Amino acid sequence: MKREITLNINQGLETLTIDDADTLLEVLNEQLKLWSVRESCGVGVCGSCTVLLDGQPVSSCLLLAVRAAGAITTLEGLQAGASLHEIQQAFVEERALQCAYCTPGFVLTVKAFLEENQNPSDDEIREYLAGNLCRCAGYVDIIRAVRSAQAKINSRTGNS
Repeated sequence: MKREITLNINQGLETLTIDDADTLLEVLNEQLKLWSVRESCGVGVCGSCTVLLDGQPVSSCLLLAVRAAGAITTLEGLQAGASLHEIQQAFVEERALQCAYCTPGFVLTVKAFLEENQNPSDDEIREYLAGNLCRCAGYVDIIRAVRSAQAKINSRTGNS
C-alpha cells in the first residue's frame, strides 16, 4: 500500500510517497539519494546502514520508513558546511578507513557514543562499536580515531 509520509532528515523535512514495506534504508538511498547509508548484511548486524534516530544508532535496513518518527541523521547531515566533523577528521587523520564502505556507520555510532560518554575506556569503545563490522581496516586505527575525536570534541567543548 502506498502512503505519504514526512521524515525529518538532516534537520529538514522531506515528504515522500512510499510503500508500507519500504525500509528506511531503501527510502534514503532510492528516493533521497543519500549514499552514505549502505546496505551490507541486510539483517542489522554489520552497522553499514547505521543512521541516528533522535541521536541513537539504528539499523536502517531493519526499520520500516513508516516507523521512522523522530530526527534522522545521516553522514551527510553531520558536516557543517565544507568542514568535516571532528569525528570524520579523526578517521582520516588516523587512517581508520580503507575502502570506507563501513565508515559512515562507524562515524555515526561514534558520535552517539561520545555524546553519552566523554571519557570512555578502550574496552567501552570496543563494546559500543561491537555492532559495526569492518572487513579491511584495523580496529586499532578505529579506536585511535575515537580517542582523537574525543580529544578534539573535548577541546572544543571544554570537557576533559
